[in-house]
Amino acid sequence: MFQLSDMWTFFWSFLIVFPIVSIVHQVGHSFFAVLFGGNASFSIGRGKKLFSIGPVSLHRIYFLDSFCKYSPLKWNNRLTHALVHLGGVLFNLGSVFLINALIMLDVVEPHIFYYQYAYFSIYFAAFSLLPVDYGEGKYSDGMSAYRTIRYGERIELFD
Repeated sequence: MFQLSDMWTFFWSFLIVFPIVSIVHQVGHSFFAVLFGGNASFSIGRGKKLFSIGPVSLHRIYFLDSFCKYSPLKWNNRLTHALVHLGGVLFNLGSVFLINALIMLDVVEPHIFYYQYAYFSIYFAAFSLLPVDYGEGKYSDGMSAYRTIRYGERIELFD
């Protein structure tokens, strides 16, 4: 049962863990864009920009949303674009497997942070994979990958 004493855990999750999951997701998109010869930039949050470091910008409401943009790829085909769209999911799930492996190998101790990180990562990945058309040419990662592979569409990446 959720109690008042659980509010600290909620705020910790909402303000720290979830934004880290979002950053890992955007790094996944960016990794594959750069791997295939493009450039990538991403923003964490919404609202007024607080600062930028290279291709990364942090906005005032940092725990709300994130998005990634990438330039044309040197290796420009359906597979490479689909992998860019799925890169966030791959990094979210890969990081969960990595953390679980490190815990199983006694490299790190089990901690509530890792549990929450895994929970939010799987949540983030699952919702990213749902094939959703948000309208105005904006799609979920799953729908973008599907349309890229099926129809060869070049879909702008916005998370």
